[in-house]
Amino acid sequence: MTSSLGAAPWAAENLPAQTGRTVIITGAGGGIGLETTRALAGAGAHVVMAVRDVPRARRAAADLPGSTEVLPLDLADLASVRRFAASFDRPADILINNAGVANVPRDRTADGFETHFGTNHLGHFALTNLLLPRITDRVVTISSNAHRHATLDLSDPGWERRRYRASAAYGQSKLANLLFTLELQRRLTRAGSAVRALAAHPGAARTGLNRHLGPVMSLVATAAGRLMMQSEAAGCLPTLFAATQDLAGASYVGPGGRGERRGRPTLVGRGAAARDEVLAAGLWELSERLTDTAFPLG
Repeated sequence: MTSSLGAAPWAAENLPAQTGRTVIITGAGGGIGLETTRALAGAGAHVVMAVRDVPRARRAAADLPGSTEVLPLDLADLASVRRFAASFDRPADILINNAGVANVPRDRTADGFETHFGTNHLGHFALTNLLLPRITDRVVTISSNAHRHATLDLSDPGWERRRYRASAAYGQSKLANLLFTLELQRRLTRAGSAVRALAAHPGAARTGLNRHLGPVMSLVATAAGRLMMQSEAAGCLPTLFAATQDLAGASYVGPGGRGERRGRPTLVGRGAAARDEVLAAGLWELSERLTDTAFPLG
């Protein structure tokens, strides 16, 4: 695995051979997760598609190249996360925390957490800690530009005291993804582990995440998407770059174009809150209590 930073713009054809590698991808049944699966399986990896909708994923897998398997995983249910981790008893090179929900109406997960925070962050937090002894290379977690305008209130992550806004709840979960990556890398380094934690974001990509915006806003988003957004295949490039290139731990990859909305993948910056090591440590401690999982190494 080599980095192409400073060389010609990186594209899917630059993906190195993945023969003999195993990759777990959450939310691999559609959208960017499916395109990531297609690329990695086509490059020779065995891809484990960890999904909530198993029949849909199996239909999608039938048209994919290479080696794949579909396993059930509902990140909004910690019992499902534990079942998945307990059943996966072999090494995996890469875990890609890709699945997520966006702009959903106020609701709760099976464990009583606000849906965005519980699914996008806590589900992946628990999954990563439970699988980490079997991960040999890296963990890639998908964030979003929405983190830049977000705040994280550790005393009220479930929006009990604040006025609930779906977009703000989504942004908080994406900020949590970056803080999780920061603290995970700190703990990996302290434990002397060679595993790396990285993050990526797809920019403005045409995915199914707009389906909860309501009929009018969904139409607006769809129309705007045709003009300004990149395809799902282009949107998965930062994930592929983070998963296969020789990057430093805690690196963040996104599109290199204007506003990081589209373009070839490169290292990108993050908001000040996403660099707050004290906030990252506090989020980790809170997440351990809420999920009853802990960092398993060292």
